[in-house]
Amino acid sequence: MKALTGFFDRMIQRYLPDAFLFAVILTFVVFVAGILFTDSGPVQMVDHWGSGFWDLLAFAMQMSLVVITGYILASAPVIRRALGRLSTLAKTPVQAIMLVTFVALVACLINYGFGLVVGALFAIHVAKRVPSVDYRLLIASAYSGMLVWHGGFSASIPLLLATPGHFLEDTIGTIPVTETLFSPFNIFIVLFLVVTLPFFNRYLMKGSDPLGNTDASLWKEEEEEIHTGVQPSTPAERLENSQTVSLLIGIMGLAYIFYHFAMNGFDLNINIVNFIFLFLGILFHRTPKRFLDTVMKGVKNAAGIIVQFPFYAGIMGMMVASGLSQQISEWFLSFSTEFTYPLFAFLSAGLVNFFVPSGGGQWAVQGPIMIPAAMEIGVSTAKTAMAVAWGDAWTNMIQPFWALPVLAIAGLKVRDIMGFCVMILFYSFIPITLALLFL
Repeated sequence: MKALTGFFDRMIQRYLPDAFLFAVILTFVVFVAGILFTDSGPVQMVDHWGSGFWDLLAFAMQMSLVVITGYILASAPVIRRALGRLSTLAKTPVQAIMLVTFVALVACLINYGFGLVVGALFAIHVAKRVPSVDYRLLIASAYSGMLVWHGGFSASIPLLLATPGHFLEDTIGTIPVTETLFSPFNIFIVLFLVVTLPFFNRYLMKGSDPLGNTDASLWKEEEEEIHTGVQPSTPAERLENSQTVSLLIGIMGLAYIFYHFAMNGFDLNINIVNFIFLFLGILFHRTPKRFLDTVMKGVKNAAGIIVQFPFYAGIMGMMVASGLSQQISEWFLSFSTEFTYPLFAFLSAGLVNFFVPSGGGQWAVQGPIMIPAAMEIGVSTAKTAMAVAWGDAWTNMIQPFWALPVLAIAGLKVRDIMGFCVMILFYSFIPITLALLFL
């Protein structure tokens, strides 16, 4: 284990570029592949790239708000104190790794944006309690929670299929979450990873580098604002420091949240999750000034998403318009049987996820191909959709896009954690494939 983990760590430290350069390199790879394997020429590929570059602005805004509102909520004094108290459960490096992994997994099952932020912030709390822990492995453990997001309550593909009006409704109708998120095979994968991944990450300590330890003094907890008793002197300052303003708008937000669930049932879509995080953040920070100060700090964590998402939209534009994504999916389909189809749907989704690192965006690309094929072969459409969902989640471990907010909070580079993430990728392959093939 030490030799294998060390090998991947050395290779990635040496050869993996920054996440932005990774997106640029993927752009070139898809550009050349489109010329070689499709009917598109250089001019057409450039057109596909530029035409798709801004197609995901709305989704990019949603994803940015996931990170920002998650940071706002996780940074609220009451949440910070709760994380601090929870971190006292870790007394040794082994306990630190296992505790951070478990908390990140549970948080990402609730919502992936919240889980990413809470996992990173909690890891910093734990690092201060246990300074001898390998900090790089600790942050990789926090990021490993992202592995289960598409099997949890913020999973974009199953939630989309359960929503009337989705783009495949004429083909398959709506699929309730009882057949996707709460299916036996999905529950098996989630429980298997939640129970065993903390132990596997603990096992990775055998291959960790002592130089990966961090000095806890580098991660000073942000102190809550100390008020000296000086009263605001102008009407504007009084409004900025008014708890009443935050309370009133917060109550209005909560009223809409209750109304939404009363009218729509358990409809936990991206917009309502962001809405909940935003207004709980307003209430927990108590005054507009404290809230806005936290917003300014949280925005920097979304910088990588804001800059890189258009590049991935351009990649997606080339993949779709040139037919590359269809060729990849159809190649896997060409040797699939009723038994192996879910596995190859999973693997094809894992490959496409490198170029389209968005669950919803990837489903828009693969759904119209995978679902008709599943119906023709005789495979459950619900299981096919979840196979694509797990493929998307699986290769997130080595696709640096979603690690950006975690790394921004932790102060690390993508190459610092990716060696461990490769090992997590290999391990998680086992329960996912067993479930897709035999359950």
